[in-house]
Amino acid sequence: MAMTVHCDIVSAEQEIFSGAIELLVAASVEGDVGINYGHAPLLTALKPGPVRVKKLDGEEEIFYVSGGYLEVQPHVVTVLADTALRAGDMDEAAAEAAMKEAEQAIQSSEGLDYSKAAAQLAESAAQLRTLQAIRKKLQR
Repeated sequence: MAMTVHCDIVSAEQEIFSGAIELLVAASVEGDVGINYGHAPLLTALKPGPVRVKKLDGEEEIFYVSGGYLEVQPHVVTVLADTALRAGDMDEAAAEAAMKEAEQAIQSSEGLDYSKAAAQLAESAAQLRTLQAIRKKLQR
């Protein structure tokens, strides 16, 4: 029997995932973190990007989070995300269009809200990284 921990991935809108897992990998502001059974308690901020979950049956599921927090307790891992999506619900064309729009806004600097454009650029890039992680997983 594999050692497991309960995982909840929630956004402001809804619960995206809830169940027993063997491993969770996410991008924190200090670097990538891997969480499994017996991990020390932890609270860290998350960067926009993929969150990988390895379920009991060995299946791996990938989610996108736009940022938020990861909390690790002795038997529960919680991802509190600003926005969270199942990777299958993401639209690659929309992410690429948003990225191009943000790049153009930064280059034109006409009526520029730099922080908003930079945030949009970072989020779009993170969505594309998540989609690339899915492609990589499917090629295995």
